[in-house]
Amino acid sequence: MIYSPSIDAVFRNSGYDLAKILRTVKELGFTAFEFWGWGNRDMDLMEQLVKEFDLNVGSFCTKSISLLDPALRDSYVQGLKETLEIAQRLNCKHIIAVTGNTLEGVSREEQRQSIVDGLKACVPLLEYAGVTLVLEPLNTKVNHPGYFLETSTEALSIIAEVNSAHVKLLYDVYHQQITEGDLTPTISANIEQIGYIHVADHPGRHELGTGEIAYPFVMNKLRELGYKGYVGLEFNPTGTPEDGLRACLEQLDNNKSKASQQLRD
Repeated sequence: MIYSPSIDAVFRNSGYDLAKILRTVKELGFTAFEFWGWGNRDMDLMEQLVKEFDLNVGSFCTKSISLLDPALRDSYVQGLKETLEIAQRLNCKHIIAVTGNTLEGVSREEQRQSIVDGLKACVPLLEYAGVTLVLEPLNTKVNHPGYFLETSTEALSIIAEVNSAHVKLLYDVYHQQITEGDLTPTISANIEQIGYIHVADHPGRHELGTGEIAYPFVMNKLRELGYKGYVGLEFNPTGTPEDGLRACLEQLDNNKSKASQQLRD
């Protein structure tokens, strides 16, 4: 597995510039990182620093355009096309997709169908680019009230209908602990459709080991299942970013703290 700190979450309040953030990630022994949106970033600088620090980009988000409204589909596809151009520059193979918030006055089935049709429209672009779009359900109880896609069950049904190897599930352990629970049975039953993992503890969305989720157990299950992909560390540190990342590594690797020895299983 490849552990990938979400720099927008972990370093949000650090005051570090991008160069210092990526230097810190590298010095802690990580080989990859991820971020949220690209529209307001200096992507020339990002590309330069990725090469300078010899880091991989695990994922980032496509443009924030609703998948729920068919009238916005052309804009969504165009936004993805632009995002894939950035992905090519960064050699990034995973793009995160969210659905948007539920539309008032439109049936749930119509909105669900719009997601399916929108994702199908994206498949040719994804195939050409060799990139996987990972669809993310989010909890509405704590963090994202009004968001359309809550459960992994519904997300998986949409992915099955799209029926492309380039559209998979982003399984966020934190979000699904809040929404569904039943973490490792769900992961085990659907591992072939999971294209990316995100982690944080609950409650609080802090570093692993601060809450109720048994991450050593979850990680051992992923190893048993042969998962070799990215595990994004998307949490809000209770202390410094460095201390939070070290604490996560202890949980992820069953209390082995040397990142450089443990990042790839």
